[in-house]
Amino acid sequence: MESRGGDEADYAALHPEEEAVVAQAVDKRRREFTAVRACARRAMEKLGFPPQPILPSERGAPRWPEGLLGSMTHCDGYRAAALVRATDLASLGIDAEPHGSLPDGALHSVALPAERERLALLAAGQPGVHWDRLLFSAKESVYKAWFPLTGKWLGFEEAYIDLHQDSGTAQHGRFRAELLVPGPLVGGRRIKHFEGRWIVREGLVTTALTVPHP
Repeated sequence: MESRGGDEADYAALHPEEEAVVAQAVDKRRREFTAVRACARRAMEKLGFPPQPILPSERGAPRWPEGLLGSMTHCDGYRAAALVRATDLASLGIDAEPHGSLPDGALHSVALPAERERLALLAAGQPGVHWDRLLFSAKESVYKAWFPLTGKWLGFEEAYIDLHQDSGTAQHGRFRAELLVPGPLVGGRRIKHFEGRWIVREGLVTTALTVPHP
């Protein structure tokens, strides 16, 4: 269940435990922290769960209430959370980014050589998509799904992303993330890749993926 919010969610109430986390934060950080949690609590209610605090772990990943798992994202003008019952999926990840090019030089830090070659081909066919930013977003979604399953960092160079368009000039499609390190064990089965979707719309690049139970 997904919930999205804009400026109206920026000033929603925090639980006392959450308030302590951002007591010394700058206004931008506080607004982002507050807004995505407002989105997540809306999604909780839609799933039949009472609104509960969502505290960050030592590495910043959200700690979800028992029985739930989810992912959150925010960028300028957009905040979103996606939650599911833990019995329905093993993990998920979402990410949103402004639809613009990455800063100069950033692509070489994010992309493998084979990915840069693939991006060049995609850009030749559909120059209206900022494929470098889309690749970055896909890798962020991959990490957000990976971390709850492993508790470990995943570097940009440790997953190969293969992006595809659905058809013609459509600004939406799918992606496959091949894990270049041993994948997580889910139900006793080693996961070697993730599958996700992407869309470019209203000035945003958004990506999402789910990891099913075996």
